[in-house]
Amino acid sequence: MINRKAVLVLCSLTACLHADVEVMKDVTLGFGEALQHCREESQLSEDKMEEFFHFWRDDFKFEDRELGCAIKCMSAHFNLLTDSHRMHHENTDKFIKSFPNGEVLSQQMVQLIHECEQQHDAEAEHCWRILRVAECFKLGCQRRGIAPTMELLMAEFIMEAEAR
Repeated sequence: MINRKAVLVLCSLTACLHADVEVMKDVTLGFGEALQHCREESQLSEDKMEEFFHFWRDDFKFEDRELGCAIKCMSAHFNLLTDSHRMHHENTDKFIKSFPNGEVLSQQMVQLIHECEQQHDAEAEHCWRILRVAECFKLGCQRRGIAPTMELLMAEFIMEAEAR
């Protein structure tokens, strides 16, 4: 006979993980809204801009400085950076919490970004450093099981396009 308590715990964990992925999807899409605004400032070509939509894919390459500049611009657009181009902890926390159920992930995301910033703090050039931090953040999210799948993001893109 299956232990009911174990089944309830397993179901709760599954629901929590799914909720975390949903929050990460919402934050990703919300953050991505600044991409068009930042395209020119970061000198992002149309091809590179298209690549950016595949950020969460396993084979996404963190090779182009322009992507780091775009992330820097997008972060600045939402006031998520300090004057030294580091994460503004309080504003980032508020930004994440502005999404449905964002409080579920805000502390974990801020901590992960902070740890990634510390790992790459020696990189003096802001765009390259922010690109390395983004790569570290993505890998950390994947390890923790909170990264949204491309399928989930694409489904959301399609739903948003159809709603317009």
